[in-house]
Order: sequence, then C-alpha cells, then structure tokens
Amino acid sequence: MIAVTMLLGALSSCAGRPEGVLIPTASASAPGASTVDVLVATTRKSTETPGVLFSGERGKEPTVTEIKVSIPPDSAREVGQVQWPKKLPANPAKEFATLSVTPRTPESSRSWLRENLPKSRRVMVFVHGFNNRYEDAVYRFAQLVHDSKADAAPVLFTWPSRGSVFAYNYDKESTNYSRDALETMLHRLAKDPAVGEVTIMAHSMGSWLTVEALRQMAIRDGRVAPKISNVILASPDLDVDVFGRQMAELGKNRPHFTLFVSQDDRALSLSRRISGNIDRLGQVNPTVEPYRSEFEKAGIVVLDLTKLQGGDRLNHGKFAESPEVVKLIGNRLIAGQTVTDSDVGIGERLGAVALGTAQTVGGAASVAVSAPIAIFDPTTRRNYNEQVGRLGQAIGNTAETAVGQ
Repeated sequence: MIAVTMLLGALSSCAGRPEGVLIPTASASAPGASTVDVLVATTRKSTETPGVLFSGERGKEPTVTEIKVSIPPDSAREVGQVQWPKKLPANPAKEFATLSVTPRTPESSRSWLRENLPKSRRVMVFVHGFNNRYEDAVYRFAQLVHDSKADAAPVLFTWPSRGSVFAYNYDKESTNYSRDALETMLHRLAKDPAVGEVTIMAHSMGSWLTVEALRQMAIRDGRVAPKISNVILASPDLDVDVFGRQMAELGKNRPHFTLFVSQDDRALSLSRRISGNIDRLGQVNPTVEPYRSEFEKAGIVVLDLTKLQGGDRLNHGKFAESPEVVKLIGNRLIAGQTVTDSDVGIGERLGAVALGTAQTVGGAASVAVSAPIAIFDPTTRRNYNEQVGRLGQAIGNTAETAVGQ
C-alpha cells in the first residue's frame, strides 16, 4: 500500500503551473521560435475559466478549435521537453506560449485541413492518455509535432480526463464515452478527398480509445478505412487479452501497428494492479512467448524502450521525451516506413537483438546488445530466416560438390 501511495504521488503533475496558459499572449513569437498550428477536436465540456477552455467533464457534442502554439528557439530548450510558463504571460523566448485560439465549425475545419496539409497529404491524429488536462494534451502534442518534424497536418483528439491520479475509473469510462466521436472524426478525415493518408498515434489509455474506435469502424463498415494506414501505440494501457480480441475484430485488412513498450513503466505497473493483475500491452517483453509469436503472426512491429533512459520518474513518456525516438516517429513511423532499414542508422543491428539472433550475427550483435532501443520486426525476422536458409542451402550444395570432386 505504501508503494502504491508513493507511485500515485509520482503520477501527480502540474504543481506550481499557472492556470490559464491558453490565453493568447499579446507579444509576438520570439525570434527563432517556431509555431505549431493544431486542430483540436474534443468531447470535453467547455468552461468559462479564461485560458482553460475545456474542463475534464463530458460535453454533449464534440467541439473543434484551432490553437497556434509558439515553441521557443532550439537553443533555449531541450528536445523532448515542454517548457511550461512559470508565470503569465509566457515568455516566448524561453517558454511555450499560446498565440491564438480560434473556434472552428465543421466547414471551417475542412478549410483548415486543406490549408495545412503538406505535399504528402498526410494527417497525424494524436490521442492522449490518462491524467491529462486539455492544455497538457495541446502542449505535449505541439512539442511532439515540432521535435519529430512530422510531415503531416496535426490533429489532436482530446477526451474528458479530469487530470487527477484518483480519477482512473472516470477517465476510463470517458474513453468509452468518446469512441463514437473519434470514429466519426476518423471517418471524415478518411473520406476527405484532399487527405491521402492518416496516421494515428495514441498514448497510454488513449490506446484503448483508439483501438476501440477502429474496432467499431471495422464492425460497421466491414473494415477500417484504407486511408488509415498506420497506428502507433505508445505505452499502451491495454489489457493484452482484450487487445488480442480487438485485433481479431479489426480483420485482415487492418492498419499497420507499431508499439512502444517498456518493462520499467511504473505507471503501467499501477494500472496492472488496478486491473486484475493482467499484463498491460505497453509493458510486455516482445522477445518472450507467447508475445513473440503473436506479434510475428499479427505483423506488429515493437520498439522496446526499456533500456532507454526516461525523462520522468515513471518511465511512461519515453516516446515523446527521447530525441532518438521522436526522430524515428517523424522520419519513419508517421510515413509508414520500416524502422529497421540501414538508413535509420540503428536499424538492422537493433533488429537482430530483438529478434533473438544476437548469438548468431557476430560483431554487429555486440554493438546492439547495449543499444537503448530494441526493435522486434517480424518482416526482418522472416527475411533473416530466409537468408539463413539460403545460406545453409548454398553451404550444402558446396559441400556436395566438394565431395563429388
């Protein structure tokens, strides 16, 4: 019980942070600062509190808002971190600041999308996790978009979280409350002729909401919309048994899934205890059974961040706080590309270890064993096994020829 209490204390956040950070600052963005323009859809209830916009309670109808966030120059910040204002108004030279807040209608949202789509015509949808206030989700997503240099129009879906570690069950029911709204939003994005591809990234409890919305879509339509090609689940707070059923119900024509897991995720340890002591998807070891075989069969790529040093005491936000990881997200994953190609730099060596082949790949393995990120890629494993098989056949043929001579 003491351990649980200490963990709950570590989960608490926002201490000393000023309220109302979403009040637009009167000063212009500082020299060298960057602007991230985010379209934010929410099922939260609006509030009259200045600069808060939406509370943790549930709204009757989804609402859409455009928010422009100023991010301080790279020289004044650490990649992977949100520099929260110490007081208001924020100092754009050193802190994140809100530049503008614009309510949007469905029609003007479509206009925003056309104005902000890059040449790739890709949209990135982010779904936050447990214990997040509205502004937490907005600033974290802006940070992720900026640091990853994502080539996509950024769309945030934020659901009613009370931003309290003691509201776990309320938050979980709020994800269920928001399934239809997320499904509807994804439908609209997929049907928009201007959109070429949609990548969804979800964190923690948001993974449950995301997979449930996709499951509903598959049941209603017979499959997930083809434009929704990639789904990235970071530290997914998902019961592994339930995830298996969800994947089966998505059908054969489902999106490509990538998972970020970490066995030292303390937030998921608490969730596991609360949820009947069933493994959480974001905490499994992808190299052991039955997960290894199941991931391979499903074609799911898993990035194991256990050895990566976390920026928070809970090791629950490594996906957004690690410069190496955010680069992978922006350069490869959002574009739906493999993360085990040699041009990634860490790819093939990491793949060898995660696939359990360290004892057979010689010098490369010795480099990869101590690498902070391990990649389980079923395609790489199959290709490796095929190469080994061809090599064995070639050796056999050579031996037979030598004996014949």
